[in-house]
Amino acid sequence: MRVLGVDPGLTRCGLGVVEGRRGGTLRMVAVDVVRTAPEVPLEQRLLAVSQRIEAWIAEHGPDAVAVERIFARSDVSTIMGTVQASGLALVAAARAGVEVGTHTPSEVKAAVCGNGRADKAQVTAMVTRILALDSPPRPADAADALAVGIAQIWRGGGQRRLDAAAGTGRPVGAGWDDAVAAQAPARQRAAERWAEAERRARQSTRRSR
Repeated sequence: MRVLGVDPGLTRCGLGVVEGRRGGTLRMVAVDVVRTAPEVPLEQRLLAVSQRIEAWIAEHGPDAVAVERIFARSDVSTIMGTVQASGLALVAAARAGVEVGTHTPSEVKAAVCGNGRADKAQVTAMVTRILALDSPPRPADAADALAVGIAQIWRGGGQRRLDAAAGTGRPVGAGWDDAVAAQAPARQRAAERWAEAERRARQSTRRSR
């Protein structure tokens, strides 16, 4: 499975393509950061980000586009650009007919680091290790985009299609239902860990205000 991870932002938008499968080795295909200057008109900045995302989808042919979903921020000026860039990624994926996944920062951290409150240095270190990179991806936006892609493969992607197919009633082989049933406890435990990680992250955000 190939995933384009997007760490949305207007000044810096991280893009990272990760390939692999759940339980297997993952590799980085490409990574970059789209930069736009604050003094450039807003519509031109949005156009630049949109064009780059669409170009990456066309070039790398991902099976899914994963976007970091913002759930709490106190800086309104920053979150506006983040939300706008996120919308561009979602529209680009929909236009290309590509599956979309969204993950909160705490979900990404929990998937990659096992800790929903991991800091950026820990995320970068784990991304470097998981993808067996020679050096850490820089800046942090690049590492975050790769982390979102990793989370999509480990948390969604193929498993989502497995679940969807199992619910269609179409013939999928004698072992299909057994495979789905066998994975149910693990999926439940993972969902509980992600929910707990997000709850703690929300509490931490409220305390810091």
